[in-house]
Amino acid sequence: MKPAKRVAINTGILYARMAITMFISLYSTRLILAALGAEDFGIFNLVGGTIAMLTFLNVAMAGATQRFMSYAEGEGDIQKQKNIFNVSVLLHFLIAIIVIILLEIVGYFLFKGILKIPDERIGIAKIIYQFMLVSTFFTIISVPYDAVINAHENMLLVAILGVVEAVSKLGIAFFVTYTSYDKLGSYGLFMALLAIFLLIVRRIYCHKKYEEVSINIRKYYSKPLFFEMTSFAGWSLLSSTASILTMQGITVILNSFFGVVVNAAQGIASQVSGQLMAFSNTMLKALNPVIVKSEGGNNRKQMLKASIVGNKISFFLITFMSIPVIIEMPFIFGLWLKDVPDYAIVFCRLTLLGNAIEQLTVTFNTAIGAIGDIKRISFWNSIIYILLLPVSYLMFSLGANPAAIYINLLFMFIGLFGMKVFYLKRLGGLSLKEFFMNGVIRSIAACALAFVAALIPLIFFDYGFFRLFFVIILNSIVYLISFYLIGLTKSQKEMVHIMINFVYEKVWLKGRKVIFSNKSLM
Repeated sequence: MKPAKRVAINTGILYARMAITMFISLYSTRLILAALGAEDFGIFNLVGGTIAMLTFLNVAMAGATQRFMSYAEGEGDIQKQKNIFNVSVLLHFLIAIIVIILLEIVGYFLFKGILKIPDERIGIAKIIYQFMLVSTFFTIISVPYDAVINAHENMLLVAILGVVEAVSKLGIAFFVTYTSYDKLGSYGLFMALLAIFLLIVRRIYCHKKYEEVSINIRKYYSKPLFFEMTSFAGWSLLSSTASILTMQGITVILNSFFGVVVNAAQGIASQVSGQLMAFSNTMLKALNPVIVKSEGGNNRKQMLKASIVGNKISFFLITFMSIPVIIEMPFIFGLWLKDVPDYAIVFCRLTLLGNAIEQLTVTFNTAIGAIGDIKRISFWNSIIYILLLPVSYLMFSLGANPAAIYINLLFMFIGLFGMKVFYLKRLGGLSLKEFFMNGVIRSIAACALAFVAALIPLIFFDYGFFRLFFVIILNSIVYLISFYLIGLTKSQKEMVHIMINFVYEKVWLKGRKVIFSNKSLM
């Protein structure tokens, strides 16, 4: 199957999942915030919120293993895939042990005065932290299985597990709302158990489904491959860990200067950002294996082409959904939440703007990883991430507003943007003219037109549903037209036509045929 058609099918499956899970997840957040209150919700975001960050770590680490799996699949070498899987299992078990030890040490100091948590809640916060450690261990040792699923582009399984996770979280939210037990402790326990359950399901499925998933370390262990993967995973883990430490460092710094209520606002911003990012992440999950397999098949031109198109579509998806939310955020938050925490709106607006900047080069990490030389870019990315913390701490010490840390995030994303472009040009021969003229400038121009059009209803209508409706309609119409006419090149329009025709023929026409054939039997 051609890459464009394969991406179309997998993206369709993942978007079907997202359509089901998004509103369930947002409603679950509303229930949890109402049940826990701003203070306990802030505590969970401060301590147990690291569990959510582990999802990012899991994706990053799985991406390192997936790079080797997809590359070997592109070469058509099943023996090498078995070697890679077994080496990956051993490697991630060792990583899991090291990470747990480090987190236990860090936890000791966090609860010795660094975190500002009310005295009566410190005990339950420590318990939630231990729940997080258990979830962390299972998350890390299951990375090889996630990598296999992604390398095989089995998005149907990903979609099914995503729906199960969303429905389970809704059930947990209802339980926490009505339970007589400690609500914060119950929420932390069930969130950890849910993560473990989903990881175990992935492992059982992979052992039954895929030939290369056969653990026999003695038979399939390869010392050269172990050192190659250790080096790649180590540098990848350095960048990912720096990112996670920065994001959690932001939480700790905000807590130390402003308390847990500001952490609640941060948690709300993260929830909204995560849901909107799902639109672009869904597409990337289907596209990333194509990028790596293209490089594995010695097709550098297709790899770069897929990367640039992926950036553009990812930017479109996040900004298409973000523009109405940014403009009408006070009204949307008022409907969604009973009590909107202070700074939640400004935090969320700045986060969405940073996400948009990130999407302009979001596939370049995968492209550079496919080439294999990630040592230098991982080092400099880590430096850029970590610099955010001392700069923000200094600004708060001088009396800066809490929103300053998110402004610093914008500059961090700009720095990462430049670093990825520089190294993909150096290592992969990226054309700067092609990237900026046909990628960045076209995308921003289409987005700017849609944003200006979406502001027009604010002139003619009062605050409320009616104005929100027209903001969404104008943004949708103008953005779709401008992105097609301005954002896409001629060859990219042809690719879109191929994908649409394929979906039309294989899904719509086939579905109609099944429906009418069933009617004829009635």
